[in-house]
Amino acid sequence: MRLIATLAAALALAVPVAAQDLPPLPSSPADWSEPDRALMVEVEGGHVWVRVNGDLDADAEPAIFIHGGPGGTHVGFGNMLSIADERAVILYDQLDSGMSAHPSDPANWRVERFVGELEAIRQELGVERWHLVGHSWGAALALEYAAAYPQHTASAVLGGTYISTPHWIMGTNLLIRELPDDVAADILACEGDTPPDEFTCSRATNAFYAAYNGRPDRPAASPEQLAYRERFSGSGFNRVLYNAMWGPSEFRASGSLVGYDGTPLLSRVDGSRVLFMVGQHDEAQLDQVLDFVRLTPGSELAVVPGGSHSFISERPAEAEALLRAWLARKDAEDTE
Repeated sequence: MRLIATLAAALALAVPVAAQDLPPLPSSPADWSEPDRALMVEVEGGHVWVRVNGDLDADAEPAIFIHGGPGGTHVGFGNMLSIADERAVILYDQLDSGMSAHPSDPANWRVERFVGELEAIRQELGVERWHLVGHSWGAALALEYAAAYPQHTASAVLGGTYISTPHWIMGTNLLIRELPDDVAADILACEGDTPPDEFTCSRATNAFYAAYNGRPDRPAASPEQLAYRERFSGSGFNRVLYNAMWGPSEFRASGSLVGYDGTPLLSRVDGSRVLFMVGQHDEAQLDQVLDFVRLTPGSELAVVPGGSHSFISERPAEAEALLRAWLARKDAEDTE
């Protein structure tokens, strides 16, 4: 449930790149662009870094992208910035992540505070209604916000859909059993009380990610992406926050989210304004996401062909086309 490509992209970008070798960032609204506007917004517990591209006062409703983790950053959405040619695109780093302040106070690590963080950003930017595009942990925040603030929600995209820890753990364990028998056995042993050696566990875990969160055929990072990461990653992924709220692995939750279940919210939102969006090989197990669709009357499902949980970085053209079509259609419905 980590941020898009938290692990996969991190492995792909493991070779250090000297800042002087990086090209300049493109002009807006190209992907990996400089922000048209960047600011620090005061929220409960500290300040968060927010960037905006495009016109917030345009007829098309703006879209805010909500990264995963907990503890991830906005960087995984950098190749969606070209959508700013149609509507304003807002990216941000949650408190204690990336470019935002790092008070490192566990009292801040609460679902309702992260939802309030979104509302503080909306108010600061003066946006009346916006589209919420959440991924993984960000999908839970998008759903929570849509239920709490329907008057400000144009639509909610629940990408790489995490909205329930019990469902997520059941799903990942089902996916483990679809791996080769020796790999599945090693993963299950590594999650037990007497795990094997670190090499065995690392190899088995990497096999899971290669299947469901970072496909081997993902495109290599572009020079522009490398330049963006060098410039805007800030403190990067916050593993302490991730471990405190989630736990040690994708297959085992032990943090404060261990009992989290947002599925009752599905009946409280306008289903016609909800899009579930997953990769064909997503670790957000498709059968369970279909159950979420059934619990949300009027909602829709988009499956990104060939993509895993990291579908935005793996299949950016397909993901962007699906998002553009959804956002434009919901805007058109508002004008009918």
